[in-house]
Amino acid sequence: MLTIIGCGNLNRNDDAVGVIIAQRLQTYLAEHPHPHVQIYDCGTAGMEVMFQARGSKQLIIVDASSTNSQPGAIFKVPGEELENLPEPSYNLHSFRWDNALATGRKIFANDFPQDVTVYLIEAANLGFGLELNSVVEDAANVVYEEIITLIKQNPDNCKHD
Repeated sequence: MLTIIGCGNLNRNDDAVGVIIAQRLQTYLAEHPHPHVQIYDCGTAGMEVMFQARGSKQLIIVDASSTNSQPGAIFKVPGEELENLPEPSYNLHSFRWDNALATGRKIFANDFPQDVTVYLIEAANLGFGLELNSVVEDAANVVYEEIITLIKQNPDNCKHD
């Protein structure tokens, strides 16, 4: 099973890019079903990322980044480089997808994807609003097409579930 998860906040301009890509991929999948591909919009819910990824062989996460790089820059990073155990907290909102990767691997062991790729798109504007910056939108289109190509090339990419 290939699981694709978009993360972000639709009310914060470019922070929505992962969610927007996930929603576009869900539309694509509704029109071109692939029984071994599932796509989720997890918003800002890291705990949901952990549970939706469980049982998959391959996981792709898409989110915005804010690293002072060129807006619209695309970073494709192996998940293990971004895993981060959460700090002790009583606030689940502070449990992010990077925490979900590390915690999910600890809790679910072999039932958690070993093949994890994270696409990060550098944001230009994280303020309140509903619009993607044009360079971020262009980058979103590139990532969307790359994931569509992956789905098309591997329609049964993990039949050995």
